[in-house]
Amino acid sequence: MSPKRLANLIDGRLEAPRANRWLDVFEPATGAVFAQCPDSDASDIDAAVAAARRAAPAWAATSADNRSHLLHRLADLVEARVEEFAALESRDSGKPLALARSLDIPRAVSNLRYFAAAIVSWSSQSHAMELGAINYTLRQPLGVVGCISPWNLPLYLFTWKIAPALAAGNTVVAKPSEITPCTAALLGELTIEAGLPPGVFNIVQGRGPGVGQPLIEHRQVKAVSFTGSTRTGEMIATATATQFKKVSLEMGGKNPAIVFADAELSDANLDTIVRSGFANQGEICLCGSRLLVQRSIYANFRERYLERVRALRVGDPNEATSDLGALVSKEHFDKVMGCIAQAREEGGDILCGGHAVQLDGRCANGWYVAPTVIEGLAPDAVTNQQEIFGPVVSLIPFDDEAEAIAIANGTGYGLAASLWTTDLSRAHRVGAELDFGIVWINCWLLRDLRTPFGGTKQSGLGREGGEEALRFFTEPKNICIRY
Repeated sequence: MSPKRLANLIDGRLEAPRANRWLDVFEPATGAVFAQCPDSDASDIDAAVAAARRAAPAWAATSADNRSHLLHRLADLVEARVEEFAALESRDSGKPLALARSLDIPRAVSNLRYFAAAIVSWSSQSHAMELGAINYTLRQPLGVVGCISPWNLPLYLFTWKIAPALAAGNTVVAKPSEITPCTAALLGELTIEAGLPPGVFNIVQGRGPGVGQPLIEHRQVKAVSFTGSTRTGEMIATATATQFKKVSLEMGGKNPAIVFADAELSDANLDTIVRSGFANQGEICLCGSRLLVQRSIYANFRERYLERVRALRVGDPNEATSDLGALVSKEHFDKVMGCIAQAREEGGDILCGGHAVQLDGRCANGWYVAPTVIEGLAPDAVTNQQEIFGPVVSLIPFDDEAEAIAIANGTGYGLAASLWTTDLSRAHRVGAELDFGIVWINCWLLRDLRTPFGGTKQSGLGREGGEEALRFFTEPKNICIRY
């Protein structure tokens, strides 16, 4: 049977790429091709932007209530097909089906519902002047915006961008990752069923040079929201600078999890610390890949931690007993294995894992890596500085609070950190000193959609989430009336 061919969504219609070129989409669990994605180019982007421009005035004039209704309708349609979306997400990305079912798809629905509700209750500011005037602020949509999402949480992060953009009254041209394009394509079909007007939401599939580059450089695209690698984010910032285009960049991370001697290390908390390093095969930008442990508890902690990591099962994503599935692509598998080899060359001690996992049956040719824990490397070793984005965690001892902060802040990244302590004063003090956009205390990945999300340094530029997202996708205009 021939692989299913996905389509672009342009002006309310499902279309093949204009040049009729296609990319193979691989199932990471098996290494086999199961779909084909449009290999679009600048002509497809031009058509999508033109459609979005035509739709923009009417969509901006649509009431917030009506925009909210359509987003809720779209959320309903996704929720009604959660099993189909979860199965497709797992097959496309290699993640365990149970994770896609419990995390990715429900959070995508939550994104749509949250911004559908937020836009109808979002209020503007007003300021009365003693001289007899009043100022009020309008938040007006930008027009056509570009949204570029990554491969690790395909539908979750896709909706994270498009939901606030559409709610705020913009029309959207979106580019999902060509590595995991399938759930975005299915969502595009549902936007037609939901009744979004033609041209309001467009999806152009393809690679970065062919689709991403002309999208970010297009003169009629007024803002770009991007999640992905730091290298690509740097290129986007450079390419858009001369157009003074609004840009939001959520990029890489080398996140620390810091465990103090007074931490409450119950089984549940220890399980969370393990999950923070290895959830989704470590392919989450928020994973704690550097585990800093106070020296006085280091030996005991390491023993308990390794016992749990060794118990993690790498297996077929379709099996409920699989804790980790396959890495997303052969290229990424090779990169992660190369990083493990580099850790060995640097003198790191591989405490567990460090090898590919060979499965049987349908998964015999999949891209699996054992959960890997490394010890004995200095904080400034390459392994502790570069983003690996796989099931690899390095253990680093520290003596005191000052050293923990110095090690944690001692990379070029600043996305997220977690801190484990029962000392409330320390929690506030260290949390304030950590140079990261997000700090979790005694928890991890506890997300509230109302809060700002993003990083510092090479991890990002700007913030999204809650009102921050609505502000990004609108232009403030002050009106002053004298009375």
